[in-house]
Amino acid sequence: MTLRIVLVDDQELVRAGLALLASRDGDIEVAGEAGDGLEGLAVVRRTRPDVVLMDLRMPLVDGIAATEQISRDHDLGGVRVLVLTTFDTEEDVLAAVRAGASGYLLKDVDGPGLRQAIRDVASGDSIADPSLTAILFRQAALAAHRPEMVSGLSERETQVLALVGRGLTNAEVAPLLFLSPETVRTYVSRLRTKTGARDRAQLVVLAYESGLVTPGAGPPDGSPDLHAPS
Repeated sequence: MTLRIVLVDDQELVRAGLALLASRDGDIEVAGEAGDGLEGLAVVRRTRPDVVLMDLRMPLVDGIAATEQISRDHDLGGVRVLVLTTFDTEEDVLAAVRAGASGYLLKDVDGPGLRQAIRDVASGDSIADPSLTAILFRQAALAAHRPEMVSGLSERETQVLALVGRGLTNAEVAPLLFLSPETVRTYVSRLRTKTGARDRAQLVVLAYESGLVTPGAGPPDGSPDLHAPS
């Protein structure tokens, strides 16, 4: 299956380079381009791509505002946003994820890495440049803990969210909770519905902001405290 992408960046040369790198393997095609967020929204609504490669700093409408509008548009429910930028401030990283971005990469990513990120985001996974992951978690953890954010979850849902928040995949969560990966996937989907999280990245932020996961927690050792914070 060919994946369709839209490139939104205010530099024409950057868009040309991204188009060349993204389409090299033949399974990704460029459905449209735009030089600012406002034009990007129009192109996305017209073409309904699988993934939008979104710059952050642009005229008229910036990438964060454009991402938020895409994520809130029910008609664009199948469209994922992959942010590519030269900026890596803590505020940018967290704002992009909160706005609904499914991935966040720096523009120095290589061709294979870019193409794989597009494929992964299109399939529903969340992608983050490893150098930015710690920034995202640290900034989310600095927020005042709000345990009420997860008070409506069942004990099992809370356990799954805690493990997802620690960076575990469905396959890694499953044996810890004596569940199948398919059952874990169902729980993750249910968590997204209950919390309004668009994807796994937003669930991770929720786990930190609620206080369910704290910095340095890391993967559990087999006997973690997985209960909601009091």
